[in-house]
Amino acid sequence: MPVWFRNILSIVIIILFSAGFYYFFIRPYAYRWKPCYGAKRYGVCMPCCYNVHGIDVSHYQGRIDWDKLIHNDSVDYPIQFIFMKATEGETLGDDAFEQNFALARKYGFIRGAYHFFSPKTDALKQADFFIRTVKLRPGDLPPVLDVELTGRKSKKELQASLKIWLKRIEAHYKVKPILYTSYKFKDKYLDDPSFDVYPYWIAHYYVDSVRYKGRWRFWQHTDVGTVPGIKEEVDLNVFNGSLSELKALAIQ
Repeated sequence: MPVWFRNILSIVIIILFSAGFYYFFIRPYAYRWKPCYGAKRYGVCMPCCYNVHGIDVSHYQGRIDWDKLIHNDSVDYPIQFIFMKATEGETLGDDAFEQNFALARKYGFIRGAYHFFSPKTDALKQADFFIRTVKLRPGDLPPVLDVELTGRKSKKELQASLKIWLKRIEAHYKVKPILYTSYKFKDKYLDDPSFDVYPYWIAHYYVDSVRYKGRWRFWQHTDVGTVPGIKEEVDLNVFNGSLSELKALAIQ
């Protein structure tokens, strides 16, 4: 192999490696390091023009100092709602849920509970497990179904299982559940129009604005927020509407 050919080949390999490294490891997170042209709070650039902000937590966030959380100094971006993980699959309850759920109400936050869906287990049993665990009261947000995995099910099978959970939950709580997933997962696996009747909570990180073209109510815009009273990084969310509209969405 001629020297000149080896040199060209080496340059091509370096360029391809550099491009691949940027595309897969730098590009998705570049937003975290770019300068903020708006406000920066809770360790991240806050999305423009939303008035209602919240977080979601589970046992991964550890023990919460609720006094610090309620008295945080970010007066322009107060935390007004909190979603908490309650259940996963048929039997896995979140260790911190009961205490967090009670204290969230005590400290005046609008609270909600979510279930992490396991495609490998029975959907009806998962719904009944959530019902046994979560006692919602007036002022609480509707139940949330967190869908992130297919479990190697076909799209048709996955959609059928999700509909079983959603219908069971709606029949019990008398309110339409909130559907949480990423915008890519929604477009690929939940494209059946029957899912569009549920309030949509979209996960879309490190972008200036939501690029999903359908209707949505909540946007989880980062998973690396830092808020007073919570030592671990936390997901930050906004509500697509006013505080009065959020309260109207809650159980009456």
